[in-house]
Amino acid sequence: MEIRTRFAPSPTGFLHIGGLRTALFSFLWARKNSGKFILRVEDTDKARTVPGALENIVQTLTDFGLTPDEGFYWDNGLKSRGELGPYLQSERLDIYKKHAEELVSNKHAYYCFCTEQRLEQSRKEQQEKKLPPKYDKHCLNLTADEIKSKLSSNQPHVIRLNVPSDQVVRFTDLVHGEIKVSTNDVDDQVLLKSDGFPTYHLAVVVDDHLMNITHIIRGEEWIPSTPKHILLYSAFGWESPQFVHPPNILAKSGKKLSKREGDVAVKDFLEKGYLAEALLNFVAFLGWNPKTEQEIFNLRELIESFSLEKINRSGAVLDFDKLDWINGLYIRNMKIEELFARVVPFLVKAGIKTENYPKSFLEKVLLLEQERLKKLSEVGERVKYFFEDPQYDPQLLIWKKSDKKIILDNLQKLQNFLQTLPSEKFAKESIEREVKQFIESQGMKTGEALWPLRVALSGLDASPGPFEIMDVFGALSEGKEIILKRLNRAAEILF
Repeated sequence: MEIRTRFAPSPTGFLHIGGLRTALFSFLWARKNSGKFILRVEDTDKARTVPGALENIVQTLTDFGLTPDEGFYWDNGLKSRGELGPYLQSERLDIYKKHAEELVSNKHAYYCFCTEQRLEQSRKEQQEKKLPPKYDKHCLNLTADEIKSKLSSNQPHVIRLNVPSDQVVRFTDLVHGEIKVSTNDVDDQVLLKSDGFPTYHLAVVVDDHLMNITHIIRGEEWIPSTPKHILLYSAFGWESPQFVHPPNILAKSGKKLSKREGDVAVKDFLEKGYLAEALLNFVAFLGWNPKTEQEIFNLRELIESFSLEKINRSGAVLDFDKLDWINGLYIRNMKIEELFARVVPFLVKAGIKTENYPKSFLEKVLLLEQERLKKLSEVGERVKYFFEDPQYDPQLLIWKKSDKKIILDNLQKLQNFLQTLPSEKFAKESIEREVKQFIESQGMKTGEALWPLRVALSGLDASPGPFEIMDVFGALSEGKEIILKRLNRAAEILF
């Protein structure tokens, strides 16, 4: 049997972290078993459809390497492929209508003509009696003639699932084990709405069956809906696929992640400077554990290691500190050429005109910060002092409890000394040696010399060391002049 999984998002918003995890797990299980991964789009909720959401979902999956074998994919635009389509639910309305009417004909569903007013009154009476809100099967008692008359007069109606009483629905979830639900707790769910559009429950069952889906992987919030789907499979005489419900993704508060608690759209994470490969690695661990010490996986390694048995039952906490750690590790392991290509948009966004500087200088700037970066978006603020004169409080130049006069004297001496050095001496090894020898020869205290030197160059209380900064400036033809100018300015504002 060929393993076939699917990801079936709704284009009611951009792809979010939970959706990316569902797609990833479905993709990994298909690839692990040499099966097929299908991308189907559930667009029947037209009122909530967001323009551009479908394109964002498909392109994001492609950017993360999760290219579907069937359904929608991205190739310089939105395209679809496969023999079991259409892969857009709004193009399958005739299919759903046919199957809904089939259920009516074999008594597993029925027409319901109840008005909204009657339904509201029924719910109110149930609440007063402290009964669970369920449809009362009123229209199930209509005679064939009554139904025919109402249909012929075009009375608005829906088609409801006829849930049998006093039965137990049993199914085995591959994460949570056996689950049992009494049919007395299952509502006669609407299957086909009055506008001819299906509800999720009918469409998902029909589509998964007709597309030969073998494993349904989706968040555990869908567990309560699964008994309805089991009943539908049984009513059609179809075999149910395997159900896999990974745990919910939780905020640090322990509650289910919501947009109010932070940016959860994948697009937001990428715009904040997280790498796609790092984010994918992080998302894989939201509810899955490889049972090894390894924490860094590329996509190929995830495919090799993935199994449904290793999906956890307990909720997965979205730990941003862990994401920062993983992302920082990926950044540190990147070749400088690749890091440069990835970081240029963030430099431009920070107002740095990269076209005005030689690539060798820009790469040295990045090399200096590569070990410290957690997100690409941090780079602009961190390296701004290389591209504009820093602004800072003169008091920052004073080392601990040093005397202002000593600091000023040291800055002037250093400026005069550096003036005598040729530009080629500003490489890190040579400049460090020369400056330290000068400090020792002048009887300066190291902190009282190097602290104000570093602050004069960067304007920050925490930055790379002065020799590293001067080494980077040394990649510019005017680097020495920039260094001397900053020392002079430091002395002027401290005077």
